[in-house]
Amino acid sequence: MSLRQTHIARMRNATFDTLIIGGGINGAVTAASLAGRGAHVALIDRGDFAHFTSQASSNLVWGGFKYLENYELYLVFKLCRSRNRLMAAYRDNIKQIGFYAALDENGPYKPWFAALGALGYWIIGLFGLKRPRLLSTEQIEAEEPVIDTTRVAGGIEYYDGILVDNDARFVFSFVRSAIEAGATAANYVELLSAEFDGDKWVARLRCVDSGEEFTTTASTIVNAAGPFVDELNNQWGLTTDHRIVYSKGIHLVVPRLTTEHHHKVLAFYDDTERLFYVIPMGRRSVIGTTDTRVDTPFTEVEDADVEFLLEQINARLDLDEPLTRADVIAERCGVRPLVVEAAGADQTDVDWSKLSRKHAVEVDDRQRVVTIFGGKLTDCLNVGEEVADEIEHLGIPLEKDLHNWYGEPAKATREEFYRQARLMKLDGWREKPETEPLSDRLWRRYGRRAFAMLEEIRQDPRMAEDIMGSADYLRVELYSAAESEMITKLEDFMRRRSKIELVVSDEDIAASPGLREVAEILFGDEADRRLAEYFGGVERIPAAIRGGSAPAGAGG
Repeated sequence: MSLRQTHIARMRNATFDTLIIGGGINGAVTAASLAGRGAHVALIDRGDFAHFTSQASSNLVWGGFKYLENYELYLVFKLCRSRNRLMAAYRDNIKQIGFYAALDENGPYKPWFAALGALGYWIIGLFGLKRPRLLSTEQIEAEEPVIDTTRVAGGIEYYDGILVDNDARFVFSFVRSAIEAGATAANYVELLSAEFDGDKWVARLRCVDSGEEFTTTASTIVNAAGPFVDELNNQWGLTTDHRIVYSKGIHLVVPRLTTEHHHKVLAFYDDTERLFYVIPMGRRSVIGTTDTRVDTPFTEVEDADVEFLLEQINARLDLDEPLTRADVIAERCGVRPLVVEAAGADQTDVDWSKLSRKHAVEVDDRQRVVTIFGGKLTDCLNVGEEVADEIEHLGIPLEKDLHNWYGEPAKATREEFYRQARLMKLDGWREKPETEPLSDRLWRRYGRRAFAMLEEIRQDPRMAEDIMGSADYLRVELYSAAESEMITKLEDFMRRRSKIELVVSDEDIAASPGLREVAEILFGDEADRRLAEYFGGVERIPAAIRGGSAPAGAGG
């Protein structure tokens, strides 16, 4: 029985202290916080964990520099403090990165004024990161020649954090922490209905993959459904002080635009005087994001979105050839669930472009429901702590918060892993340009689980081979993922547990015979079904992947 099946079996006819609806960053961090303090928790999502808003971020952990424009100083202070906490707790997963902003002569702010803002941002952030600096046009030309300085008056550099891997994998790390603390969690489990019966909730659930329906019971519910929180609250007849409006944002992933050694975020104001960025992602660059008011959480990238971003970036970079749609390797699209007062008549009365990514937590004492509105990845620890306070307020006893439900393993554990990796000369097992050492990657992604991977590699050196040559994933990682990461569909691995879909073109994926071995390791006898599901039908499975198992070590 797989880990997911085991957890679904635990949910059948069981009783929990808290049932959490939604496995994005808010639901995942809530599960980790509550389970880490001794609560009996169940977490479900009707899709994969982090499959909606939480997989469409900019991968940045930042304090909200742009919120200074609206003088939201206290919000910026809270976000900067949260950023500092996260960076201290996840030293290998979140790294400091410079934001290198080039300011046009006709832009909204002069360089000297922006530099004052950056200095204030550094001070509000309690001096947690490197000091900002004012840049002259000549400095920008020398330090980042890809920027077209024809209309640039100068610039600034300030610092924030960036996720080394992707946002969805970071969300899953909280799901893993919750499971390790005793929580029950399952993706692809849909809430069909929930009724409050006296002093408890009776929820009817359905496994989306198999169609099986079952019930579970909980004393309290946490509505962490992100863009869908209002829909759930309406079903339950709850009245709240807040509601959600939607803003669509997209990113384009293209070949790296900056030099190999320039690991900074480039920042510009677009023609609408809104900030957009060029964010490094290994051998790729991520351009975005846009900000478009929409009336539904279900969105997609449109031609106008792509054309706008390409036009903006081509006008600000000095490239050998302008970027075209042919250069786009992948697209990301999602909605920001933004918090507004519920008293507003409808979304048309909201100036969504000025709304920040703050969050709000509300509790209904009578029906014992806690709702999380809005939020962002940077503020996740605060969300987990605030929800735990409300659950305790509703009568669920919790242990003292020792702040051990989040963060990477202790320094001594890290040092022991690296000692063992050095003894087996792990980093010398392969030579692959522009990739980090294997020891760094395994430790960052898996923490304590990386010790078992070392042992697997010792016993079978083939475990240290890349399965898909262009994807940079080891065979041992696939076996570990199959056992412990609740991968139900191939997309779960390709898009969320890894970022392969974001950095490898569709053509290269389709031409990689190693993808069949990936599917066989993850799904066993169901490999063909999952491949057909991934490509949209048996007849659409590429020839390179369709035939029998790939030979050992085959790559793309």
